[in-house]
Order: sequence, then structure tokens, then C-alpha cells
Amino acid sequence: MKFVLDTLRQEEGKERVLRMEIDYELLTLYDALQTNDITMIVKAKERLTKLTRELIDIEQRLQSG
Repeated sequence: MKFVLDTLRQEEGKERVLRMEIDYELLTLYDALQTNDITMIVKAKERLTKLTRELIDIEQRLQSG
């Protein structure tokens, strides 16, 4: 039982970190859009896609566990 609770806490911590990373990447995307920096826009979008997939995966594990 302790193992299950520890695992849930770790997943919740990862979820918080991912949400902060997504917020930061959204700010990066906003800045890139303001300056019309196409390279940074593409990089930010790719990173946001990756982070979103990771967040969805963690949320699904938390809901099923």
C-alpha cells in the first residue's frame, strides 16, 4: 500500500512540474509570436505538443490508479 501511495505522489509531482513547463512554453510561444520568430514558434509548438502528451499520459495513469 505504501508503494502505491508513493507512486501516486510521484506522479502528482510530475504533473505539477509538467504544468509549469507548459506555462513557461506558452510564454515562450507568446514572445515568439510577438516578434514573429518563426524558428522559436515552431520549437515552442513542438515542445508544447510533447509536454501535452506527457501530461495526458500522467493524468490517465492517475485516474486509472
